[in-house]
Amino acid sequence: MLNGKKIVVIMPAYNAEHTLKQTYDEIYREFVDEVILVDDSSLDNTKELSKSLQITTIVHTENKGYGANQKSCYKAALKAGADIVIMLHPDYQYTPKLIPAMASMMAFEQYDAVLASRMLGCSALKGGMPLYKYFANKFLTTFENLLLHEKLSEYHTGFRGFTKKVLESLPLESCNDDFIFDNEVLALLFFNKYNIGEISCPTKYFKEASSINFVRSCKYGFGVLGVSLLYRLAKCGLKFGIFKNNGRTLDLNSELTYYYKK
Repeated sequence: MLNGKKIVVIMPAYNAEHTLKQTYDEIYREFVDEVILVDDSSLDNTKELSKSLQITTIVHTENKGYGANQKSCYKAALKAGADIVIMLHPDYQYTPKLIPAMASMMAFEQYDAVLASRMLGCSALKGGMPLYKYFANKFLTTFENLLLHEKLSEYHTGFRGFTKKVLESLPLESCNDDFIFDNEVLALLFFNKYNIGEISCPTKYFKEASSINFVRSCKYGFGVLGVSLLYRLAKCGLKFGIFKNNGRTLDLNSELTYYYKK
């Protein structure tokens, strides 16, 4: 706990067998109350390894997508009584050692959400980020900052944290089940006037680290542009999609299939 707040780390997993233990071993358990992994029907032994590590494990019987995986993660964390939820990919691309710093920014009520940015301090290129991804990241972030009228250094990190208030209030159930989910969440945070903090984060690109291919990266890029345009229209009073007032929040009464629970 930090400042009396329960900290839960969630790990949306897919084929993370080779990196899960290394990631999990670097989580500071003095600060983290519980770790929850959701396996999105992996083809390897991710769920078995998660069980052997005594991680609270939830298994999707079919592959539902990255966004749907996160929805299950957040439902489970809130059911576990989390006050602060940190999402950490189990592919060891991001260092778990920053979890206490990120959590403290929310535990002491300075921010509603925190992003670990690879673009602060030039750590992205140092960590081996491919040049095309680096420049695409820069371009999309610049475009989003212009349309959202914000100043984030990166919108595309997979290492992020949220307060209970954010997760319970945003219409996350109405968000996309694929990778664009991440971007929609940030747009919703700004649209609802929540405060987002950033912290510099080193990154590591290597064979076992998860990464979407070029085609899916292009699809994600166009999705980002679409979310930004919808955001600007919503700010002008024309509300579509996730920016409508009748979006669905997470259903905490829905069943989650636990493979192992401590």
